[in-house]
Amino acid sequence: MSRSLSLLERLGGKTKEDKPQHHASGERQHLPKPEAAKHSSNPHSDYTEKQIQQEREAALEASAFAGRRALTSRTDVMQELKLAVHRRIVDEMTPEEQNVLVRGEEAREQIKNIISVYSNRELAESAYTLSRGERIQLVDDISNELLGLGPLEPLLQNDSITEIMVNGPKQIFIEQKGKLKLSDVHFYDNAHLMNIIERILTPLGRRVDESSPLVDARLADGSRVNIIIPPLSLVGPVVTIRKFSKNALSIHDLVSFGTLSEDMGKFLDCCVKARLNILVSGGTGSGKTTTLNVLSSFIPETDRIVTIEDAAELRLQQTHVVTLESRPANLEGHGAITIRDLVKNALRMRPDRIIVGEVRAGEALDMLQAMNTGHDGSLTTAHANTPRDVLSRLETMVLMAGMELPVRAVRTQVSSAIDLILQQSRIRDGSRKITYITEVQGMEGDTIILQDLFRYVQDYIDEKGKSVGHYESMGLMPNFMDKFQMNGIDLPPSFFQSGRR
Repeated sequence: MSRSLSLLERLGGKTKEDKPQHHASGERQHLPKPEAAKHSSNPHSDYTEKQIQQEREAALEASAFAGRRALTSRTDVMQELKLAVHRRIVDEMTPEEQNVLVRGEEAREQIKNIISVYSNRELAESAYTLSRGERIQLVDDISNELLGLGPLEPLLQNDSITEIMVNGPKQIFIEQKGKLKLSDVHFYDNAHLMNIIERILTPLGRRVDESSPLVDARLADGSRVNIIIPPLSLVGPVVTIRKFSKNALSIHDLVSFGTLSEDMGKFLDCCVKARLNILVSGGTGSGKTTTLNVLSSFIPETDRIVTIEDAAELRLQQTHVVTLESRPANLEGHGAITIRDLVKNALRMRPDRIIVGEVRAGEALDMLQAMNTGHDGSLTTAHANTPRDVLSRLETMVLMAGMELPVRAVRTQVSSAIDLILQQSRIRDGSRKITYITEVQGMEGDTIILQDLFRYVQDYIDEKGKSVGHYESMGLMPNFMDKFQMNGIDLPPSFFQSGRR
């Protein structure tokens, strides 16, 4: 069979042999007709887009559960129609149409025209009727199954959605404008969802099965994907997609979003150009990777940059960039390449700057050693709630490298390697803020001395639940101003005036 047929088989999981038997009279097996169609005098105009929307809203207002049942019932009928169209395509598709299908995304419009023809044939011979809007939706859904990620495709195309959380086939949440919402999208069953998961992983050479039931991956646009399946997940396959902006954000975008102030942005620009080692810390979903991308945009074009990640998410705009990605073990449990292995290898690649997407374990030791051995200006991220907490986490991660080092030696490494900590937080209203810019000044006894340079102060929560606050300078001059002078960067002392916003 051609490649196009295999794509179609994955759409519905059925082939020609599974086609239902016709009645002895030769009539086709009719799909169930919706209730609205039964009471309509004109079967071709019974369901308008406005009526569909009104029915959905009324059902949802009556009861959340009743609304879901009503929507699910109609969606199941639409799914049966999709499978019927699919079977017809498998049976009747010509070689010329198969060649068009093989071309994939570049021939999307032609493929949609082909699907539309088969959909009209199926509708003409069945008792089921659709409005014009539903017909368009039917063709779009089948096209997305063949060329994209099925039901997830409209969510991925919506730029206002920043995260997609699939909790099994029937429940998909989205994050929109910082708030979680339950979408009206769902998969047909677990098999349908697993087909889409395979489509995500196959181009990357990764796998997920009972022996390896969790995996990190990425989409073609760089969006981060985490997948975990049964037996670890008790609700079915769970997919979490962290979307990234199609256009790389700049520091001006972060200022306009309120993530930081204009002075803070100018200061960070100077810090990167002065080759300071910067650690971005924060919780999950606080925007660490986005900030890391923006910081990397300040690196001069003349520098050779090596990026190291579990799943390649950073999108640097410079020309001289080498991207490295870790690799999980194969079926036999061999061949894994860890972040730590890549950090060690990067030191042999003559990098001017090393950017590690996130340090989680023993690679923290190698990263600190790289920062201390001539690779100034390196960047990385770590999970932590405060600048002080991230230092404690770094100590723990260094000890995970398996080397029995005295705590003081570890702290000395940390204090001499890290120059600046950016603490990023996700506020209750869903916005992301850089809450602290903190200098690591060095050791005093057995304690690492920190000094806050800028901070975010929350004034109050308004009637809409939005955080209202301001950024301010702490009025302290950082100790690394000599690095600014060495790199020809002029920042007047008045820039750090107390209370400046």
